[in-house]
Amino acid sequence: QVQLVESGGGLVQPGGSLRLSCEVSASFFSLNAMAWYRQAPGKERELVAKDIAGRGTTYAEFVKGRFAISTDTTKNVLLLQMNSLEPDDTAVYYCYVDQLYLGRQLTYWGQGTQVTVSS
Repeated sequence: QVQLVESGGGLVQPGGSLRLSCEVSASFFSLNAMAWYRQAPGKERELVAKDIAGRGTTYAEFVKGRFAISTDTTKNVLLLQMNSLEPDDTAVYYCYVDQLYLGRQLTYWGQGTQVTVSS
C-alpha cells in the first residue's frame, strides 16, 4: 500500500504561482507512473501532467508552458510547479502513482489539495 500526502495548495491571484508537493511512501524506483490530476466543481477529473518512469513527461494542452512536473528522488516527493495561474485552474489537485505488479496495475491517489485562483 502506497500513501500519498499532498500539500501546497491555497488561494492565489491570477498570474501568480504555486508549487504542489506530494510525499510518496514508496521508493520512486518501484513506481511505473506519477501524475497530477485535477477536478473542478461540476467537472470530471482530468490529467494535468504525467511522468512515466524515466520515459518522459506529458502535459495537458491547457497547462503547457505554464506547469512543470518534477521529482525529488532523495525525498520521494512529486512536485508540480504552477505558473501564470488563471481562474480556470481553480480545482482540487490530486497526486497519483501506480505500480505494475504480477501483471496488475495498482493505482494510488492522494486526498487532494485545493487550488483557488481569484482576485
